[in-house]
Amino acid sequence: MNKLIAFIEKGKPFFEKISRNPYLRAIRDGFIAAMPVILFSSIFLLVAFVPNIFGFTWSNKAVTAIMKPYVYTMGIVAVLVAATTAKSLTDAFNRQLSKTNQINFISTMIASVSGFLLLASDEIKAGFDSGYMGTKGLLTAFLAAFITVNIYKICVKNNVTIRMPEEVPPNVSQAFKDIIPYALSIFVLYGIDIVTRQFVGTNVAEAILKLFEPLFTAADGYVGITIIFGAYALFWFVGIHGPSIVEPAIAAITYANIETNFQLLQAGQHADKILTSGTQMFIVTMGGTGATLVVPFMFMWLTKSKRNKAIGRASVVPTFFGVNEPILFGAPLVLNPVFFVPFILAPIVNVWIFKFFVDTLKMNSFSVNLPWTTPGPLGIVMGTNFAPLAFALAILLVVVDVLIYYPFLKVYDEQILAEEQSGKVENSLKEKVAANFNTAKADAILEKAAVDTEISEQTNVLVLCAGGGTSGLLANALTKAAKEYGVPVTATAGSYGAHREILPEYQLVILAPQVASNYDDMKQETDALGIKLAKTEGAQYIKLTRDGQGALDFVKQQF
Repeated sequence: MNKLIAFIEKGKPFFEKISRNPYLRAIRDGFIAAMPVILFSSIFLLVAFVPNIFGFTWSNKAVTAIMKPYVYTMGIVAVLVAATTAKSLTDAFNRQLSKTNQINFISTMIASVSGFLLLASDEIKAGFDSGYMGTKGLLTAFLAAFITVNIYKICVKNNVTIRMPEEVPPNVSQAFKDIIPYALSIFVLYGIDIVTRQFVGTNVAEAILKLFEPLFTAADGYVGITIIFGAYALFWFVGIHGPSIVEPAIAAITYANIETNFQLLQAGQHADKILTSGTQMFIVTMGGTGATLVVPFMFMWLTKSKRNKAIGRASVVPTFFGVNEPILFGAPLVLNPVFFVPFILAPIVNVWIFKFFVDTLKMNSFSVNLPWTTPGPLGIVMGTNFAPLAFALAILLVVVDVLIYYPFLKVYDEQILAEEQSGKVENSLKEKVAANFNTAKADAILEKAAVDTEISEQTNVLVLCAGGGTSGLLANALTKAAKEYGVPVTATAGSYGAHREILPEYQLVILAPQVASNYDDMKQETDALGIKLAKTEGAQYIKLTRDGQGALDFVKQQF
C-alpha cells in the first residue's frame, strides 16, 4: 500500500500543474462568482413546488409570479458565467502582462457576453434563444469567454490599438483602446456562428451540446461516475485538491442536469440524470471528500484510543456541515495507508447506490441546487424534492459508509491504542504526521514564545480556501484569540478566486492546504500590493485552528 501511495505521489506535481491551469481556474472561479445567483434562484423552486408534496398546490398565476425571479436569475446564468469566466481569465493573463499595459476586464466581460449572445441566438434574423441563456448554454459561455480574452491578450500584448493623444482623458482613451479587440472578438465569434449554421444547420450552443452528448451520456453510466468521483477522492488522498481538477471539467453538465431534471419533473416524467451538483455534494462527498460524514462519529463512539476520541469530538461539527479538513489532517485520513481503501471506495459505492435508486427504483434525481454546507442527509432529501425514497437512501448511505470504514478504523485504533499504552504516543504520532506533511515550520512557530514580534497596528488577515468553509476555521480562531489577548488582528475567511477585489484591504494572506498549490500565482498578486503571503500544510493548519495563541504567533512570525 505504501508503494502504491508513493507511486501516486510521483504524479502530484503534474496534477498540481493541471489544477493551476488558467482555463480550468477561470471556469471554477466563474462558477464561484455566479454561485449566489444559482443558490438564490433555487429558493423559488422550493417555494413553488415543494408544497405539492404535502397536498398544497399553488394556482398557475401564483406559480408564474413565484418563478419570475428564477427565470431572470437562473434562466440567464450562462450570460452571467460568460462574463465572470472572462473576468477570471483576464485576471490570470494580466498577471503575466506589464502593470502599465493591462487588459480591461470590463471590456472583456462585455465582449464575452456579446459574443455568447451571438453564438446562442435563435436564428440570424430573429432574437435570442432563451433556451440557451440558462445552464444549457454554459459550454458556449466558456467558449465565448476563452476566445474573447485570448484575442484581447494578443491585441494588448502587441499594442494593436487606436492610440489617442496624451491630452485625451484616460477613460476616453481606454474606450478607443478597446475598440479593436472588441471588434475582432465579435467578428471571430460571428464567423464561428455563420460557419456552424452553414455546415451543422443550427446555432453554436446547440451544436456543442450535440457534440458532447455522447460523452455526457457515458459520464452518467457506472463506469463514468466511478472514474469521475473516484478521482475526487484519489487526488485529495495524495494532497491535491481534487475538485480543482475534476469539477471544471464536469461543472457545465452537472448544473445543466439539475435544470434538465427539473424540467422532466415539470413534465411529469422521471428525473433520471445522475451527474448533478447535488450528487457530488451530498452523495459522493457526504460530509466532505471521502464521504467522511460518519467518520468523526465513529472516532468519537467506536474507538478506544483517547486521542482518536478527542479527534472525533473536535471534528464532528465542521464535518457535519461539509468541512472535513479537521478529520482529514487531524487523524490523519489523507496519506494514511490504513484509510486508502475506504477513502476511495465509500464515495464510489455511495454513487453506485444512488444510481440504483434512480435507475431501478425510479427515485427522482436532484433537481434543486443547495449550498454545499447543507448537511449531507438533509441535502439528499431537500435536493430531490423530499422524495420518499430519499429518506431511505440517506439512512442506507450512512449505514454503508459505517460498514466500509469500520474494519479499517479498528485497525488504526488498535495501532494508536498500542502507542498510548506503550507511552510512546507523542513521539510516534509526531513522526507519523511528519512523515506525511512537512510540519517543521509549524513546530518551530508553535514552540517559540510570542515575545519576538508584537503587532501594534491594526492587521487584517485574509484566509483563503477553495470554498470559504475551511478558511473559516482559522479565521474564527484568529479573531477569537486576538480579542482574548488584546492583539489588533482581524481575520476574514474567503474563497480563492473571489478575493481579488478585496485583496488591498489586507496585510496578510494565508492559504489553506487545499489551495496551497496556488502559492506562486498568489505571490504575484500579493507582491504587487506589498502584502505578506503564507501557505500552510495539512496537520499544521488544523493545529493552528485549535490553538488560538499559536495562530497569533504564526501571524506575528510572518512580519
